[in-house]
Amino acid sequence: MPGQPPAATDAFDLKAHIRGIPDFPKPGILFYDISTLLRDGPAWRAAMSQLAEVVRPYRPTLLAGIESRGFLTAAPLALELGLGFIMLRKPRKLPGETIGYDYALEYGTDRIEMQADAVKPGDRVVVLDDLLATGGTMAAGVELLRRAGAEVPLAAVLIELAGLRGRDRLDVPVAALAAYED
Repeated sequence: MPGQPPAATDAFDLKAHIRGIPDFPKPGILFYDISTLLRDGPAWRAAMSQLAEVVRPYRPTLLAGIESRGFLTAAPLALELGLGFIMLRKPRKLPGETIGYDYALEYGTDRIEMQADAVKPGDRVVVLDDLLATGGTMAAGVELLRRAGAEVPLAAVLIELAGLRGRDRLDVPVAALAAYED
């Protein structure tokens, strides 16, 4: 099994398609907006191709997207790889029986859920989101999937805010197409 995710060999520059929005959603925050990437068809295709190159060696049987922008990454990538896609959502957003995992935030707690029949023991599920910051939600998604019997070989994102050290909270390899230090 691979240890660290391979570097994508494509010369595509994801950062050229991401815009920084200062003071959003509150003063002092620099928000990395993927809307500019999403509306550029060739760039979006290149990003998905690059992400497929990184994810494919981990031989997933399913991809899981974290609400909500993780859906934008995981669903088209699942289609590209010929895999199924499952949603990891906030409480009470999924129909049918769900299972969940409560996790700590800096001030309080949160919960992430999935449908109880979304995975079966032995499934290899790669977890995806648009951005990795502190790693709390991604770590919760990994743990939820494990409690359901899945193996999680990789967490993958478009953007990593490396200075926040979110990957340190994860015990799986992390693949990011672009990293920002701030």
